[in-house]
Amino acid sequence: MATRIAEIEIPDTKLVAEATELVRESASRLIFHHSRRVYLFGALRGREQGLRYDPELLYVGAMFHDLGLTEKYRRIDQRFEIDGADEARRFLLRHGISEDAAARVWTGIALHTTPQIPLHMAPEIALVTRGVELDVLGIGYYAITDEQRAAVTAAHPRPDFKRQILEAFTEGIADRPETTFGNVKADVLEHFVPGFRRGDFVEVIQDSDWPE
Repeated sequence: MATRIAEIEIPDTKLVAEATELVRESASRLIFHHSRRVYLFGALRGREQGLRYDPELLYVGAMFHDLGLTEKYRRIDQRFEIDGADEARRFLLRHGISEDAAARVWTGIALHTTPQIPLHMAPEIALVTRGVELDVLGIGYYAITDEQRAAVTAAHPRPDFKRQILEAFTEGIADRPETTFGNVKADVLEHFVPGFRRGDFVEVIQDSDWPE
């Protein structure tokens, strides 16, 4: 029987069950609950905007979007968003999902920390960002009702979430600071990692090998 939270149905499929178990086993409770909220909030924003989306694809995008912060799936040579995107694509292809659909999920995860651009793309891409923005940044907080927010957070609580998610971000990217060049996670390291100096786009241009 499918689970419904805030009138949003968690798809009752083998793919969704296995995605849930993978994240439950590899991620902290903080990341697990956050990822479920991202799906629910994204779906609620999609309903509010009248968007049609594939619930399984949105679910995997939401659940895998922070896998790059976990010990099992994170690498040190690329952005953490790509870690999760790569694993989501592998997972979906193993389950017989088409290359095109898997690419949509990959893009939704890879761009979820890139402001505005994903919101102009396919619903499965846009709604991962909508869910992340609502849960982490409070963007769209009043686009859903008090009752909907209460139902989501009753099912997936967020005690001390602001402090704990910042700790998770810091721990997940501190060993690859160069991958934060040009994205919002540089702000995290600047606040919490002593001695961190963010990359400077102007300096990259000025110091390039071109003589002029």
